[in-house]
Amino acid sequence: MPGLQIQTTALDPINEAGGMTHGLFAQLPLGDTLVLCLPIFLVGVSVGSFLNVCIARWPLALSVVSPRSRCPRCERPIASRENIPLVSWLMLRGKCAGCALPISVQYPLVELLVGLAWVAAYLAFGVSFEALRVALFATVLFGIAITDAKHYLIPDGFTVSGLIMVLLCATVNLFLGETSHFAPLWPAVLGACVGAERSLLTIVMGAFVGSVTFLLFVAPIAKVRARRRGEAFAFPEVPFGVFLAPAALLTLLWGDALIAWYLLRTFPS
Repeated sequence: MPGLQIQTTALDPINEAGGMTHGLFAQLPLGDTLVLCLPIFLVGVSVGSFLNVCIARWPLALSVVSPRSRCPRCERPIASRENIPLVSWLMLRGKCAGCALPISVQYPLVELLVGLAWVAAYLAFGVSFEALRVALFATVLFGIAITDAKHYLIPDGFTVSGLIMVLLCATVNLFLGETSHFAPLWPAVLGACVGAERSLLTIVMGAFVGSVTFLLFVAPIAKVRARRRGEAFAFPEVPFGVFLAPAALLTLLWGDALIAWYLLRTFPS
């Protein structure tokens, strides 16, 4: 089936192949669109549920396969009916069925946001391999941001699985032939060894957003808290992954347009 030319949210045209694309989504009634998005959302929240396991276990160098999910406080194994994404947390009213201690709101929030991210990817790129790649990439970046914010580290599980995912998807896309925002296979292999072409832009964007955020918001709050405790102010540590993750996603989707914008204004001739 010939590719269909569409305009994506990444500013540049992209060829999408598949039975359902962004353009067709826009022509459907709202009710039909919601029905089509529901299974995508369910897959997304399920992936988000697994992401919660990775966030909880990888910083502690624990396996995400075994043992089965359990309460981190009383270590009571969680029954299958208590492990349904979003639904179980609401049914349990945010408390463990064993010890009745609160279950962090992080769990349903991560599931919800990942589910919405997957829906957004498919609304933007249609039912295509590109949508799946963007959704998976955003999920890994989200896990990196949360883990770094909580533990000030990025576990090898995220970096290794992300690298494998990128290379595997590049290999698959080599046979599918879809136009993609991701690097082709050989540049992806080189990028894994010596740094991708847009890695510098990602670092610059992450550093800029992180610096502005800390100077305008985090530092003043930390200073007020230190004053209340009667302690000397010390600039808090920066979980850089929190800012690198969204910068990487923005660079993937808008990187070429940002570079072109910068070059046109820096070298107008």
